[in-house]
Amino acid sequence: MIRELAERVRQADPRWQDAGLMLLVQVATTIPFVVPRDPGESPADWPAYLLTTLINVPLVWRRRAPVRVVFGMIAAGSVYQLSLDGPGQPLPYAALISVYTIALICEPRVRLVMWVVVTVAIVGSVALNTTTAKELLFALFVFGAAVALGRLQATRQAYTAAVEDRAAQLERANRIEAEQAAARERARIAREMHDVLSHAVSIMIVQAEAGPVAVRRAPARAEAAFEAIAETGRDAMAQLRTMLGVLRTDEAAPRAPQPGLGALPALLDRVRAGGIRVSYERSGEVRELAAALEATVHRVVQEALTNVVKHAGASAVEVRLEYGPRTLTVSVTDDGRGPGPGSGGHGLIGIRERAAAHGGTARTGPGPDGRGFSVRVVLVTSPLEVGM
Repeated sequence: MIRELAERVRQADPRWQDAGLMLLVQVATTIPFVVPRDPGESPADWPAYLLTTLINVPLVWRRRAPVRVVFGMIAAGSVYQLSLDGPGQPLPYAALISVYTIALICEPRVRLVMWVVVTVAIVGSVALNTTTAKELLFALFVFGAAVALGRLQATRQAYTAAVEDRAAQLERANRIEAEQAAARERARIAREMHDVLSHAVSIMIVQAEAGPVAVRRAPARAEAAFEAIAETGRDAMAQLRTMLGVLRTDEAAPRAPQPGLGALPALLDRVRAGGIRVSYERSGEVRELAAALEATVHRVVQEALTNVVKHAGASAVEVRLEYGPRTLTVSVTDDGRGPGPGSGGHGLIGIRERAAAHGGTARTGPGPDGRGFSVRVVLVTSPLEVGM
């Protein structure tokens, strides 16, 4: 309960906080006026009480005009000491709070000037009262403590603000990083779906276009073409389910591995079924690669073959993997006419992005002797893969 009340007070409007503080100080300064007094002590009359109240009221403006508040209190206190003989106070509550406020919110030059002014006022007040060193030292001590507390609170507030600002910056950085990660993942999924659908649809279109001719001239070949269409569709659906399963929040969603080098023969067979001669060769020290790198090789070959089927008008294509000490070079070269204007745009961009993700490069252009089209991708293998 007390903690909740303190939190509400802390979050209240500063003007209401200062008004409440002024009322609290007024209650404290009222006590000497209402408690029973000895006959020989100064009388607690209304003029003295009203002037004491006048000293406390400026606390309402202590944050908006701290310097004026201090000067107003000094002036009212001087009038009280010079013209009235009312009951004294154990401590100058309002003046201490004003000095604390100046130490908390004012700039160094103002603090120094006000400390000199307050010191002179303290010396003058002691001179009008007891003129003893004890009273002077006590007054200097309590006002010095108010200054020290104000500076400590200012340091604490600055530290808290710095910590909160740092936390806010970290939160913004984490949010930006999460958004960038989500954007990268969306791009990756879009690239995967483009590769799968583009390849599957291209193969199916080629087979479907050849189907009617094959039905009339070679029924056996037509049956193989339709089977190739069905197989291509089933494979595309399976890969799409795998990718869409990644987007599901259900932990029971299936998690099939990405296609790797082991799936290349089936990929090449589907292209062969469309009437294109496909050769496949591997050279160098053939070794096992990381799953992510194998998936990239498969997608690169898939996209290159999709462009051959859709745009090249080729009769033959050569797929070659060259294993180097720290690299793997993937080459897909056809004997067609090459991609026309505007063809292969997204696919070739995807190939370059995949190569860059593995620290590699991708080059596309005319094949040997300027005939056909060639896609050449160099991928960097990790030290772990080199040693396998």
